[in-house]
Amino acid sequence: MPAKKETTLTLPRGTQVPNHIAIIPDGNRRWARAKGLYTLEGHKAGFERAVELARAARSWGVHTVTLWGFSTENWDRSPREIKYLMKLYSRLIDDYLKDAMRDDVRIIHLGRKDRLPGFLVKKIADAEERTKNNKSYIGNIAIDYGGHDDIVRAVRKMIEDGVSSNEINKAKFEEYLDTSGQPYPYVDLLIRTSGEQRTSGLLLWQMEYAEMYWEQDHFPDFSPEKLRHAVIDYSRRRRRFGGNDREEHFRFKPEAVARLEVNWWRLKKIPEGTKFRDYAIAHMREQWGVSKKLAGEATKYLLLALAEGEKSKWRKAKVSLVEFYKLIRDEVKLAFEPSVAASLEVKLMQNVARKKVNQDLEGDTKELVSEVYRISEFQARKAAHLRVLATVERSLAEKGGGEHHWDQAEEYLEMYYKALKDRVA
Repeated sequence: MPAKKETTLTLPRGTQVPNHIAIIPDGNRRWARAKGLYTLEGHKAGFERAVELARAARSWGVHTVTLWGFSTENWDRSPREIKYLMKLYSRLIDDYLKDAMRDDVRIIHLGRKDRLPGFLVKKIADAEERTKNNKSYIGNIAIDYGGHDDIVRAVRKMIEDGVSSNEINKAKFEEYLDTSGQPYPYVDLLIRTSGEQRTSGLLLWQMEYAEMYWEQDHFPDFSPEKLRHAVIDYSRRRRRFGGNDREEHFRFKPEAVARLEVNWWRLKKIPEGTKFRDYAIAHMREQWGVSKKLAGEATKYLLLALAEGEKSKWRKAKVSLVEFYKLIRDEVKLAFEPSVAASLEVKLMQNVARKKVNQDLEGDTKELVSEVYRISEFQARKAAHLRVLATVERSLAEKGGGEHHWDQAEEYLEMYYKALKDRVA
């Protein structure tokens, strides 16, 4: 794995980039064992990956990246592994320092220094001194760090400084934490790899309202592409910080929207004498709660996209869908990116046109729901599954499977819209 690899990946326009990403790089040893390598080789691969990920994050505008290399509980590992790790940390800091001097990154060590070997303490001190005036980014390297220990040390330092009880408040306490003076001490996005789903004490104080992202792959396999996916997933989340949404997004009745959509699918069920466009407008008004005029404009673009899709003119379909989603976004006040939503919609249209009702369809549906309704892919999973089940029933009905498949499709759609409303409204 080349440590100097540069990423050319970009984020979609409109992505909300976290100010502070913290990573718990789990699975180095498991990765090595699975490949028949010595466990120490896993640590080496993980350290090379860490430098690559920090570089990618900076390229997207992430200000602070925290990497947890060694916890206060990791001293119970074998002396041989600890010795190897300390040498790797020294090399990691060398690589970080080269990037830091080039990219204006300030390197900060989080954790204790009194138990680290002298050569590493010296290396850390040199890196912190040489980058202390860098202001564009921060790279936190947590070695012999624990969240409880951070807080305990902060309390001790306050006592040593003679801080009186009436001086203690949130701001004062934060002056004594390891992240003191940083512009973004609070974590926006925590990523933990290797399928583990706990914080294990990283930045306990600073983790308030952090968004969690659990990655199944081991850390050496957590590529910049996967980090990009995590950042996009973060961008889709609606962060309330304990408060309420400023707008009520949806007031529709799930059963009404489901009935309209199934009848739209069936065409012949549209009431006699009702134009298809008028029916589509009624559906649009019910689903999105928009005015008749705006529903008419949005329907025009949607029908154009469907017409182009029937002729497999996917590029033209996307152009119309971008305009459709622009209108919906501005009216409903959801912060999705129209071009991204349109691209995902076209992928779904292509799958349906090719009769590809499979696992890919569920993944694409989950991504579209996540993008448009600004929820994480984890939160979108249930709704996406229900939507695909409705699509499966539609496919069976269209193949002549019987009326009950249409009924089942409508039932699944109603559950889909209920799941959306419960999550977003």
